[in-house]
Amino acid sequence: MTVLEQQAIAAKKASRTLMTAGTTKKNDALKAIADALIKRQDEWLSANAEDMEAAEKAGISAAMLDRLKLTPERIKGIADGVLEVMALPDPTATSDKTVTRPNGLIISRRRVPLGVIAIIFEARPNVTVDAAALCLKSGNVCILRGGKEAIRSNRMATLIMQDALIEAGLPGECISLVQDTSHETAEELMHMDKYIDVLIPRGGAGLIRSVAKNSTVPVIRTGEGVCHIYIDKEANLDMGAGILYNAKCSRPSVCNAVECVLIHEDILEAFCKKAMPLLMQKNVELRCDDSSINALKKICGDSYAENYIIPANETDWDAEYDDYKLAVRVVKSYEEAVEFIDQHSTGHSEAIITDNYFTAQHFLNEIDAAAVYVNASTRFTDGGEFGLGAEIGISTQKLHARGPMGLEELTSCKYVVYGEGQVR
Repeated sequence: MTVLEQQAIAAKKASRTLMTAGTTKKNDALKAIADALIKRQDEWLSANAEDMEAAEKAGISAAMLDRLKLTPERIKGIADGVLEVMALPDPTATSDKTVTRPNGLIISRRRVPLGVIAIIFEARPNVTVDAAALCLKSGNVCILRGGKEAIRSNRMATLIMQDALIEAGLPGECISLVQDTSHETAEELMHMDKYIDVLIPRGGAGLIRSVAKNSTVPVIRTGEGVCHIYIDKEANLDMGAGILYNAKCSRPSVCNAVECVLIHEDILEAFCKKAMPLLMQKNVELRCDDSSINALKKICGDSYAENYIIPANETDWDAEYDDYKLAVRVVKSYEEAVEFIDQHSTGHSEAIITDNYFTAQHFLNEIDAAAVYVNASTRFTDGGEFGLGAEIGISTQKLHARGPMGLEELTSCKYVVYGEGQVR
């Protein structure tokens, strides 16, 4: 029996305790976790500093380093997020539907935990806590498998949370971490359907596609974020420039960052004059089609053009850069923009900037994505921003859950039937 199988067996056993723990005990555990993260933050920061040093030596990009880095302020934000989850209603506390049949049977539909949830994610130690808190509140045991870049941070966070669980009277195995970050453990996790009920990958497109293709455990695909913003010919250009800057530059390494902007040819030059001074502040590299490259070079000047304006190739239209890079394409019509998005979207988040009400409504109706925006940044696709608390990920599929996955999306249902001797 492998180490991971032993871990999965312990998780399965813990799930039987956690599913009947009740709201009060789960909330006590979440409060203990939030307090412990603050109290023991020096231990967590020290472990993270070792991860950061190793990542810098390995040549990890600045955007990815930002995802990895912990600070006292970020730890406070993570702990506050745990408290926000604690304050949310328990989705397993009540039945959401009750009917009395003509034969007298009383049938209730009750929300129940999924069971054991495995989560494979990359270099984001905050995910370790966010995922654990959501799973705990919804009554699910979690097995976490982070990337090698954050292994020291994740080990310490898990240890802190396990100690808090035990203090609150719950099994420490309600939250566990796969210690080996090799490809082999990820493969093993994907085939443990005897013990694991759901597998959720969080990370780049390659990771998500690999898990979806190879796993025998049911998978919820999350986070593939090739997001677009279409600047319509009737857009408010100042607003559009500000939204584009926010969607690309506020945090380029996250899945709700924009990766491609489509600009109507009628306002190409006018819009670029508004947007480029903002994008140039962050030295955003532009991957441009033939129609946009000359206009951008003229606006940006020779020096910037030489270093940051590059002819696009076909792979750029499907790229999730996770960096200060942006694909730029000119379209001749609204219809062309919608057709392009339909071909290249990953179904995450898509936005239109327009002052035309009817064009906006057509966009909302025609675009097939988990979140569709009019005159707002794609960066709002987030559990906290949607009022769900922290989220386990952004589901880009259509079965079971779609969009930010909060507590309710981490539950299933069972039917509870009361009778008085009825037979059929």
